[in-house]
Amino acid sequence: MHYVSTRAASPAASQSPHSFSDILLGGLAADGGLFLPAEYPQVTGAELDAWRKLSYADLAFEILRKFATDIPEADLRALAAKTYTPEVYRNARHDESALAITPLRVLEDSNGKKLVLQALSNGPTLAFKDMAMQLLGNLFEYALAKQDAQLNIFGATSGDTGSAAEYAMRGKKGIRVFMLSPHKKMSAFQTAQMFSLQDPNIFNIAVEGVFDDCQDMVKAVSNDLEFKARQKIGTVNSINWARVVAQVVYYFRGYLAATTSNEQKVSFTVPSGNFGNICAGHIARMMGLPIDKLVAATNENDVLDEFFRTGVYRVRKSSETYHTSSPSMDISKASNFERFVYDLVGRDAARTRALFQKVETHGGFDLSGKPGSDGDEFKLVANYGFKSGKSTHEDRLATIRDVADDYGIVIDTHTADGIKVAREQVEEGVPMIVLETALAAKFNETILDALGEDAERPAGFENIEALPQRFVVMPADVEKMKAYIAANTGL
Repeated sequence: MHYVSTRAASPAASQSPHSFSDILLGGLAADGGLFLPAEYPQVTGAELDAWRKLSYADLAFEILRKFATDIPEADLRALAAKTYTPEVYRNARHDESALAITPLRVLEDSNGKKLVLQALSNGPTLAFKDMAMQLLGNLFEYALAKQDAQLNIFGATSGDTGSAAEYAMRGKKGIRVFMLSPHKKMSAFQTAQMFSLQDPNIFNIAVEGVFDDCQDMVKAVSNDLEFKARQKIGTVNSINWARVVAQVVYYFRGYLAATTSNEQKVSFTVPSGNFGNICAGHIARMMGLPIDKLVAATNENDVLDEFFRTGVYRVRKSSETYHTSSPSMDISKASNFERFVYDLVGRDAARTRALFQKVETHGGFDLSGKPGSDGDEFKLVANYGFKSGKSTHEDRLATIRDVADDYGIVIDTHTADGIKVAREQVEEGVPMIVLETALAAKFNETILDALGEDAERPAGFENIEALPQRFVVMPADVEKMKAYIAANTGL
């Protein structure tokens, strides 16, 4: 399995043989693009039948081996087995089969319409990011040990990526984590979960700005190839290919758990800001998983919803980015979206590069096909199954109340966005699986507003906001950020 960049400068460059291990520790390609397989591996009906009986760890191995062909299979199997255990994923601890790491719960089943919730918040930081990040931590440690090397992870978070990365990397040999987050724009729980870590290899940096300012600095540092090489910079943001692949696994698990035959189809609704989570669904569908619709659910920061309704991708400025009650989706520049656009335009790297250069110079592009647009590929979006919808703060409150009243489940704000949009998109005869984002306790301020009582907290998280916090506040200044990294790596 070889990987290519979405912006490869020439046909020859697009065929440069990058292996999974070559791109594991990095983020952006040298040309500023994102890595994708030269072609998607395919899954047969016989494989799907065999996979129905597997534990989550064994299913992860079967999917990973199609992408990480340069890692010995015995090592890959051991890494998956080490990652996906009942000890790591708390709600699976009483399930001997280990099938319940991402259990399904049917919410609604009437008039031929079925709405299902897939739990993804059973990991150590109570969010779906743990599903990939725990594997990434073990993969990084494995690769670095092979090379006797160091890695300085530089990432950005709007809430959950940061804590998932830090919990996965804390204490790992040869790894430091420098994590940017928007100052005072995460929930109190999210902030405490990150900033209370005292491990010497964890550096929390609160940036005076919004998430997109943090993400722009990560990309700027990644594009400084000399600095990146000297400081041994890697990334765990959703642009990291290994993280996307790990997320593909739970789409397969959700499908296999919701169906009894490969003739059946399901749809997925995915709360989406940075397009990484739903991009994994796109890849699963391209591999042959029988997915009907992939529905992107946004909050008031609706850049993705606008594209899937109109064909116009219009990045918002920092001043136009809303601070909402589903803050992990307060994103107006979806960094993984380039992977889908690359497929949408027929894997034309030159065209992809031109479109995303226009994002930088003009704030977006238009594929609607209207006079003066940049192309007409929007008409092809339906071929990939994409739909979308938008949810507001009032929608979130109403959905949280409805789900609590009707099913006795307290959901988080992002999952509420997903359920609201899923109810609009569910069709007869096709189960709609909503991917859970996090436990409600991480966004207790809104839960209290919606229900008049606090969200239940798992053991060990009762007083997390009272713990001492360790972080620095910095401006959105790339040069100052580079100086801070250099001062703390000793390289």
